[in-house]
Amino acid sequence: MRISRLSIIALSLLLPLSIQAQQRKKPAKRPVAAMPTEPQEEPRITEMRELTQQIVFIDSTVVDKKHFLDAITLNPESGRLSTYAQFFATDEPADGYVYQNEMGNKCYFSNLNEQGRLWLYTSDKLGQEWGSPIPLTGIDEDINEASYPFVMADGITLYFAAKGPESIGGYDIFVTRSDSENGKFFKPENLGMPFNSEANDYMYAIDEMANIGYFATDRRQPAGKVCVYTFIPPTTRRTYDTSSYTDQQLRSRADIRRIADTWGSGKERKDALARLQSLRAQTNSKPSDNKASQTAFVVNDRLTYTSSSQFKAPDNDVLYKEYLDMQHRLKELKDNLDKSRDFYAKARKEDRDILSKEIIGSERQYEKYLKEMKSLEKRIRNAEIEYINQK
Repeated sequence: MRISRLSIIALSLLLPLSIQAQQRKKPAKRPVAAMPTEPQEEPRITEMRELTQQIVFIDSTVVDKKHFLDAITLNPESGRLSTYAQFFATDEPADGYVYQNEMGNKCYFSNLNEQGRLWLYTSDKLGQEWGSPIPLTGIDEDINEASYPFVMADGITLYFAAKGPESIGGYDIFVTRSDSENGKFFKPENLGMPFNSEANDYMYAIDEMANIGYFATDRRQPAGKVCVYTFIPPTTRRTYDTSSYTDQQLRSRADIRRIADTWGSGKERKDALARLQSLRAQTNSKPSDNKASQTAFVVNDRLTYTSSSQFKAPDNDVLYKEYLDMQHRLKELKDNLDKSRDFYAKARKEDRDILSKEIIGSERQYEKYLKEMKSLEKRIRNAEIEYINQK
């Protein structure tokens, strides 16, 4: 069959119209909306959470940030904490804090450096005068700002709070130790969770005699308020078994959502609360009424003795009396040191060289006695714990 030329032309005109009509009938494809992506947590924070320490928290209290030190109670043997303005009796604007050791002859403090940042310094006291501030060396790696110092009774372990790349929030709590050979500090270590968070965490302080610890944080707090937690200082680092806890449970413990989650049977907390109440009563009482502070001996988290007759291990009752005698000698030596410093401040210039040598010699003697007393204390405690465990 022959197709005419006119038919071909007609078909060529109708075909595009048919295709267009079919295209109009097809529903238009809607653009696919992009799925919102959740912000990814920094791997370092995830890793830190998985290594959260098991800590028994005794209590917590919310206070004004300006007065948070009032919530921290320490035995005189653990040193003294104060603000920079109070300690140095100055009106200069400063947000620094000071730790003074038990002997009262050395302090660590924070103050603004030449760059206008808070930094850590130390100073020694001779007479009634503090020497020139010496900046701490060895801790400046990866740290932008440092404050809130606290030094343990060993004189070499330093806790402080800092901002910098190694922090996960504002201030994080770090620990370091000084090198006895050159006086420099080793690179600080982040304490991790639950002590640190993505908020500001600071002022880690330990009362070794009462076995009570403190630290402050502004996590979940309104402006101008902080929460001061009291806890039992860990003797060894224990972390949570991640296979035994859900992610939500681990997050709750890492961020201290409920301190009751850390109590276990409650026995450790009950004993620690008793020690805390005793500590507060002792520090608020007059020296003449403070017999308990001179005789209390913390064996472990559950036992505190107040007399030699309570000791069970052989010879520990005798060693405890020796321990009390050493305490008494240390107190006398400290009182004499305080008098010598007062006399030094009033002495003539030509007499100060002799006095300074005597004071330095007495300070060394005090440090020697203090180490011997701490060693004896450890010996008594270890013997008592070993004897109790055997029974």
